[in-house]
Amino acid sequence: MTTRITSRRGVLIAVVAALPATLAVLALTLGGGGDDPGQGAAQPVTQPVSLAPTPQAAGEDAVAALPKSEPVSIDIPKIGARSTLIPLGLNPDNTVQVPPVTTPLQAGWYTYAPTPGETGPAVVLGHVDGNHQKGIFFRLKELAAGDRVSIARKDGTTAVFEVTKVHQVPKKDFEREGVYDDTAGPELRLITCGGVFDRSAHNYVDNIVVYARLVQA
Repeated sequence: MTTRITSRRGVLIAVVAALPATLAVLALTLGGGGDDPGQGAAQPVTQPVSLAPTPQAAGEDAVAALPKSEPVSIDIPKIGARSTLIPLGLNPDNTVQVPPVTTPLQAGWYTYAPTPGETGPAVVLGHVDGNHQKGIFFRLKELAAGDRVSIARKDGTTAVFEVTKVHQVPKKDFEREGVYDDTAGPELRLITCGGVFDRSAHNYVDNIVVYARLVQA
């Protein structure tokens, strides 16, 4: 069963009613799109991906937050993922929009979160597959602590983030804590689908979440 709660920014997001509000769930549909994962589709990941956060080096200065500016593109060299970014808001039922499954190589940014480089967790979403082809985040699970993600912004600046950890989370247990809540500095979340493909639901059972922090601007 699905219900809704009000987020810290006054936005309603879909949550699983069985969990307390402090462990809100947003089970994003970012893969499958009705496709059966045949050749070229994402392979199931049976073991959770979990990397410990990278500690900040002693004496390393924090990178100052940037002013608000819409992101225009994302580049992740490690996995060869490059895409323009389209704005994503809310559907009429107050669930978070995702990029069209018919264009699975298109990534998008969640407009109710901070823009990349601002203080707080910016959110970028992309499909693992769709329309019988690999998606922009097909290889997202391969990222590891220390990998870099660059986001070009409308004001001409580029926000460079460093991955701190990667989690694979069952959609039924998708914890909102640490994903969408406030952070002390500028951070980034990359989200897609993963895990086993549920043929009856035509979707993957897990979400892959990459956490990253701003290291250069």
